[in-house]
Amino acid sequence: MNLQRRVAGGFALLCAMFLALVLLQLVAGDRVRAGHEQRIGRLDRLLDGNRRVLQDMTDAETGVRGFQLTGEPAYLSPYESGSREAFAALDDLDADATSTAVRGLTRAERAAAKRWLDAYGIPIVGAGVADADPELAASGKRMFDELRAANGTLDRALEAERTTEVAAGRRDAHRIELLFGVLAGLVLLTAFGIAGLHQRHLLRPLEHIRHTLRRLADGDRSARARPAGPREMRAVIGTLNDLAAETERLITAERARGLLGELRQRIATELRRDQDFEEKGRRVAEILVEALRGDAAYGQVSVGRGAGLAVCWPPDAPPLDAELVRRIRSGRPGSVYELEAGLAVTLDGDDDCPPGLVLVTRAGGAGWTEDERVLLAGLCREIGHAVRQERLRLRQARLITELRLLDEQKDVFVSTVTHELRTPLTSILGYTEMLTDGDADGLSPVQLRSLDAILRNAGRLRDTVADLLLLDRANGRTGAEPAPVDLAAVLAGVHDDASTAARAKNVAGRLDATPVWVLGDGPRLATALRKLVDNAIKFTPAGGRFELRLSADGERATLTVTDTGMGIPADDLPGLFTPFHRAANAMDQAVQGPGLGLAIVRDIIVEHGGTVSARSEVGHGSVFTVTFPVLSASRVEVALS
Repeated sequence: MNLQRRVAGGFALLCAMFLALVLLQLVAGDRVRAGHEQRIGRLDRLLDGNRRVLQDMTDAETGVRGFQLTGEPAYLSPYESGSREAFAALDDLDADATSTAVRGLTRAERAAAKRWLDAYGIPIVGAGVADADPELAASGKRMFDELRAANGTLDRALEAERTTEVAAGRRDAHRIELLFGVLAGLVLLTAFGIAGLHQRHLLRPLEHIRHTLRRLADGDRSARARPAGPREMRAVIGTLNDLAAETERLITAERARGLLGELRQRIATELRRDQDFEEKGRRVAEILVEALRGDAAYGQVSVGRGAGLAVCWPPDAPPLDAELVRRIRSGRPGSVYELEAGLAVTLDGDDDCPPGLVLVTRAGGAGWTEDERVLLAGLCREIGHAVRQERLRLRQARLITELRLLDEQKDVFVSTVTHELRTPLTSILGYTEMLTDGDADGLSPVQLRSLDAILRNAGRLRDTVADLLLLDRANGRTGAEPAPVDLAAVLAGVHDDASTAARAKNVAGRLDATPVWVLGDGPRLATALRKLVDNAIKFTPAGGRFELRLSADGERATLTVTDTGMGIPADDLPGLFTPFHRAANAMDQAVQGPGLGLAIVRDIIVEHGGTVSARSEVGHGSVFTVTFPVLSASRVEVALS
């Protein structure tokens, strides 16, 4: 039976016994006591009635005797009332008799009283003459003595019955008290039993649980409670033990994670040290031997094509068998293998680097725990990450070196090409101009058109060479010391220079500029602005327009170049300012140009601390926005003074 049923049953029994105790005391005891008191009261009334009978008959006898002696009728008054009341009392006694014996004694007393009346009282009273006959008096006295004897017998019988009833009441009261005491004792025993049940099956196990919890709180992770008590308490203790075991497991796992974290930190620290990679490998192997309580640790990795690294700790450890190395490297990268030689992990490789390995050995063939396997796997992930970083570092260094060589070769190429192109271009332009400026009467129209084409294309080639030279300037070198520049004046000059080309193409131009001073190189700024304006005219069809706006707001100046040209596709906007980049629609419509202008614009604007951006919609034109840091008026005055 479980504790709940035991406690419920004990409590129900205790309540039932307590209710029985109350009922015994308040109901049964009171009823028994009331019954005895009622019977005793009835007997007391019978005794009083019997005594009244004797008293009434005595009064009647006294009246008769007084009349008999004196002849005075006045003496008959007690006779009449006494005899009447005596027989009325005898009727009450007969009606209230408590037993057959009492009723018989009552009737015997009535018979004696009647005999006295019939043989003595009535004859004397009826004659109305006093009679002092001694024989009659003696007869009356004898009959009255019989009446008195009958009355005494009834009185003694009633007294005896009363005594018996009182004794019975005392016995019943004693029995009830005894039963009450027994029930009270049983209630106490039941209460003590329930208390003992709680003490044994509830309080003691709870105290044991409290003691176990205190041990756990004090750091004794091995503390467990002994299963005891009823089923519910055993279930609670089992749950407590499961919780303690799970807590111990979690703490152990957390400590293992902490140890793993510390070891990873140590390995990461060693791998980040500025020292030879081979020396780093030896230090990591030493840490592995220490962490796993091994005898030796081996590591083989590849950080580049033909660049391998093999380390071991201690340095005098025996070399690895080639077949063992092949077996480990052929495993799945990141997996831990428990071999006869020890605990091994395969490190991943790539196209240039074959897989590596880590092996920790232990003498005596001692097995490896799951925690040790997890620990080695975690440390090898850190090692693998460091190896990949080293590979990336070496490849990045190699790429940087190759890019530097390419950049140097590019500079040599641009310098050579521009030098080699400028000399023949000068000759071509010079002789062609001589032919066109001289006497052209001897030339046919076809020859003249050919000379114009030569001049036009040679000019384009010359401009391209000039753009290459501008683009090739390194480190932001402008060629002149920075000075205050009136950007509005520069923009006005560019607008005027472009007016001829704009009118020739039937493109309208508008200038809206406020005076703005910046610090920089005026000619180079003019070059950048001219290329923006030339592009606006070149990519705007006849009948279109372009607009130049210059304004200053606080510490920044903003220049916008807006046109109604063909626009730029959204896919071409990100690479718009890179060298040799041309929009797809420009190439589709065969708009000439090498794609260097906007790259030159970007370089010049950046040299002057500004920014340049573009937004465009195909078929609706483009907007180029350039910002510059504004030179304050005080600095302009100082610079110009």
